[in-house]
Amino acid sequence: MGTGSGHRLGRAFGWLWRAYGTSALGTWLAFGALPLIAIRVLDAGPAEVSALACAGAAVGAAVAVPLGPWTEFRPKRPVLIAMDLVRCAALLTVPAAFALGVLTFLQLLLVSVVVSAADITFRAASGAYLKTLLPAGELLVANARFESTAWTTTIIGPPLGGAMTGIFGPVVTVLADAVSYLLSALGIHAIGGHEPRPEKRPAGRPEERSEGHSEGRPEAARMRAGDLLDGWRYVLADGTLRPLFFNTALFNGLVMATQPLLAVLMLGRLGFAPWQYGLAFAVPSIGGLLGSRLAGPLVARFGQREVLAGAGALRALWPVGLAFVGPGTGGLVLVMGVELGLIFCCGVFNPVYATCRLGLTAADRVARTLSAWAVTTKASTALLTAVWGVLGTLLGPRTAIALAGVLLLATPLLLPRRLPDRARAHS
Repeated sequence: MGTGSGHRLGRAFGWLWRAYGTSALGTWLAFGALPLIAIRVLDAGPAEVSALACAGAAVGAAVAVPLGPWTEFRPKRPVLIAMDLVRCAALLTVPAAFALGVLTFLQLLLVSVVVSAADITFRAASGAYLKTLLPAGELLVANARFESTAWTTTIIGPPLGGAMTGIFGPVVTVLADAVSYLLSALGIHAIGGHEPRPEKRPAGRPEERSEGHSEGRPEAARMRAGDLLDGWRYVLADGTLRPLFFNTALFNGLVMATQPLLAVLMLGRLGFAPWQYGLAFAVPSIGGLLGSRLAGPLVARFGQREVLAGAGALRALWPVGLAFVGPGTGGLVLVMGVELGLIFCCGVFNPVYATCRLGLTAADRVARTLSAWAVTTKASTALLTAVWGVLGTLLGPRTAIALAGVLLLATPLLLPRRLPDRARAHS
């Protein structure tokens, strides 16, 4: 299996990759733009800004629940284009309303919900589309390239977006993000070609097969309430997907829950300047770029299960170190070192885990499974962020960060003990 950067995956993947990179760069250019607009333009307080961050993601995840089954039985490329255009249109309303002087907090909240739901649906459809686009032996290479691109845009986007915000204001970065989704839609449209026709109904549902087309309507349009839970049922019934599902949801939720507390600790009590805080997270993103490029060679040498377990365990060791951050240069170096180690391990783990997940999931279940996965991750992150906000208030931010770090040490126990042949990166 080719794993190097020169490994060719074809014209179609090239367009998909460029589209992903464009939209990812736009997202990072506008990182934090909506809360900043709420604060600077609408004079929003802490409660409103927190609601914009947590409620927008949580409600967006709820809205996305029926979109997973809806996506499963439709061609994925049109869904990808539609979700890009939906995000573009939603974001364009912000600079338009700002220019007309009618921007409101409710509008920002609705935009956050729409973008969150469309993002979940896009990710589900893109995973399903990628599985039809490439053979199994090339999925790890593709996922490593996506991961590498994600970290590259993380390094470039926030500083560039910060400069744009300083010169033109945060509304301009929202406009740039909207344009990036439009360019992404054009790139996906340029893929062209034939997409395999999706299945018309969930497998293993005999009661639905007996009903057939009794009312002359396409079966893909007849979605039942029970279909909303198909993704979760599939994950929880699989002995390998289930622990991986709980591991990633808990790990991501705990890591993200500590970020606001770390910001309070560094920018408040320890007196770091905003540029130092930004530097502490931008520079370590280089670790994600390096880790993603090493994922393929490491799997080729040690095996997929070993790399998944090793990187999954190592990434859990780092976050507890953030509880010991102090003031001055030493504290800044400590945060950068911890984040570098954490992000490097995540850069190795993420493409291997994404490839394993695709390999474990049947072709007619991918969209529902990935949608359920993303919904759970967003919802658990929102919940744990709220819980850790309370803990930070009661115990102090440093103690709450330490508690999350200790709990993270247990997450490797949730990793699967073995990988079936169908999960492997090799065809």
